[in-house]
Amino acid sequence: MKEYKVVIYQEGALASMFLGAANADPVKFSNFLNRNAKEGWRVVTMQKDMRRLFLFWAREAYVIIMERDVD
Repeated sequence: MKEYKVVIYQEGALASMFLGAANADPVKFSNFLNRNAKEGWRVVTMQKDMRRLFLFWAREAYVIIMERDVD
């Protein structure tokens, strides 16, 4: 049997406000994925999305669907 979870990964709001747009930091994103992998989660699919922040700014977000085996 499988267990699934959906996670929205996005950078903080401050980077968007100061830089105009925030892209995901590859090091932080890798650390996030590796932490979940240690818990047995595997990425099934992922989609990139640009999300509006306070009307003027945008930030990159990822909708990630993960799965793992349940004992």
